[in-house]
Amino acid sequence: MHRQELLDMLARHQTRFMDESAYVRRAQTFVAAHEDCFHRDLWPAHVTGSTWVVNPDRSRVLLLHHRKHDQWFQPGGHADGDADILRVALRETSEETGLDPAHVRLVNADIFDVDIHGIPAMDHDPRHEHIDIRFLVEIDDQMPVPGNEESCQVRWTSLTAVSRFNNNRSTWRMVEKTRRMRNTLVA
Repeated sequence: MHRQELLDMLARHQTRFMDESAYVRRAQTFVAAHEDCFHRDLWPAHVTGSTWVVNPDRSRVLLLHHRKHDQWFQPGGHADGDADILRVALRETSEETGLDPAHVRLVNADIFDVDIHGIPAMDHDPRHEHIDIRFLVEIDDQMPVPGNEESCQVRWTSLTAVSRFNNNRSTWRMVEKTRRMRNTLVA
């Protein structure tokens, strides 16, 4: 995959959320302007990949308590130069959940959500932004999820309780998208 493939994916991504539409436009501009957009040492921003993990009936999502940031997030991380951002997101999900990749089912290869968020200065890294490209995956919530050293806790959370763990706008947006999918499944 080359950054053109990410640009094509961003061009196809449709959203009803105005803030996400603005993120998509910013992401397109940034990726088009920076050949090295997948490298974590590119400042002031770089592309990351993550997944929104749902259970089979879309009633629960998997959240990880990130040790370094002391916050609850979906699995994801740095591309480290890999331009295949879907592969990055799936790899990070397997690593951070501690599950074999065979247990992580990609629901759709299209982008599920796009977010741009600030990361505070930490260690030797300056304050910067992550252009986070998110995909929807499914994991059986009856299976134990061991996690890894980056996460001090892993938990399945009902859609109605997600805001108790992470109430930022981008998480709310993914919950809303999941609710809409769930309503379609139930109807």
